[in-house]
Amino acid sequence: MLEIRPNCENCNTLLPNDSDNAMICSFECTFCNECVSTILQNVCPNCGGGFQKRPTRPVNCLTGNCVEKYPIGKRKVFKPVESNKFKVILKTFMNIEPRKR
Repeated sequence: MLEIRPNCENCNTLLPNDSDNAMICSFECTFCNECVSTILQNVCPNCGGGFQKRPTRPVNCLTGNCVEKYPIGKRKVFKPVESNKFKVILKTFMNIEPRKR
């Protein structure tokens, strides 16, 4: 089950459960759409993977699988991208499709 982290790891923008701005990689590294498109160029600085729009945990409890029963995460991860380290990762992966990295 996704943790639904509450912020962008790079710029610390708040990304609540219902945010259309939240993007995640397969390890659930969480970034805002602006950082993913302008700084990261769809390359995760932690794993080299690509990003997808993060799903929203339902607030409707009709099925029993909702925010009330499974609250969203409160753990903030804030570790701004280190440009020099990321340049190597970006150069390696930016021209390779995410599913082939």
